[in-house]
Amino acid sequence: MKKKIGIPKCLLYYQYYPLWKVFFEELGAEVILSDNTTKKIMDDGVKLCVDEACLPIKLFYGHVLNIKDKVDYLFIPRLTSVSKNEYICPKFGGLPDMIKHTVKDLPKIIDTEINLRKSKKKAFTTALEIGQFFVSDKTKIKKAFKEAITSYGEYRKKVKQGVIPTDILDKKLSVVKKNDENMLNIAVIGHSYNLYDKYTNMNMIEKLKNNGINVITVDMVDGKIIDEKVKQLNKQMFWYFGRKAIGSAYHFMETGEIDGIIYLMAFGCGVDSFICDFIERKIRKNSEIPFIVLNIDEHTGEAGMDTRLEAFTDMIRWRYRDENNLSAHG
Repeated sequence: MKKKIGIPKCLLYYQYYPLWKVFFEELGAEVILSDNTTKKIMDDGVKLCVDEACLPIKLFYGHVLNIKDKVDYLFIPRLTSVSKNEYICPKFGGLPDMIKHTVKDLPKIIDTEINLRKSKKKAFTTALEIGQFFVSDKTKIKKAFKEAITSYGEYRKKVKQGVIPTDILDKKLSVVKKNDENMLNIAVIGHSYNLYDKYTNMNMIEKLKNNGINVITVDMVDGKIIDEKVKQLNKQMFWYFGRKAIGSAYHFMETGEIDGIIYLMAFGCGVDSFICDFIERKIRKNSEIPFIVLNIDEHTGEAGMDTRLEAFTDMIRWRYRDENNLSAHG
């Protein structure tokens, strides 16, 4: 019988699931996902997690509760770094311990540390350690890791071509292109788990699409472009997401093809509180691109989100249509 490994459908699921899925399946395991985020999942996570945590961490608790009784293993790696000389949010590193000491009746947790800060070569060593939970044959683990990297590369290629990650993961491959003068190009900056979780962001991307918007996310910007743009900083950015956000923001400002920028952030996020302010200052100082910040938390009323999105896009369209027609009198 295949061993079942559970992956919570949140946090870096939207970034790395195609890699994890192929890796575990090549080793003979069955991958089980938690359900899409619902009010119950959110409420369960909020009740169990500490109040001071940000929404994505609270959601993680809810997804663990949703899946823990269905699997033999839970995959909760101790994430320290996924890129050279950079870190990700420290809460990611503490998640395995937070879950173990809070949630009861857990299956075995695979909490191997993922730390590529010094070298990406460490990735194979990490894969080898994780793979030995399922097979002892190192050659088979190496082959599975190679297949997983190939799958991840194909996934990233589609995203860079303009496909929203959830469309790929849900097998709805569609690319929205700017095909008429009324369609706007709006860039959306934010962590993947905020951008693509439809429940927590109140289906923001679909609402933009339905309003004639071509959505461009941070993940669609080529990594080489981001690396080149962040060289404008006086110091090296030591947050993985901070580098992506700032590099893509500089790129959006310089292309001349972006009609507006939305920064989507979770209330209480330490990284976002700094990066968002930095990007907003740069955009307002160096460009005339309309910019708006949208905050999400555990409150689920959609009226505020809908109103701000509609007002933002209407303002941009009005600007193109009528701004030059105003009388200078008064």
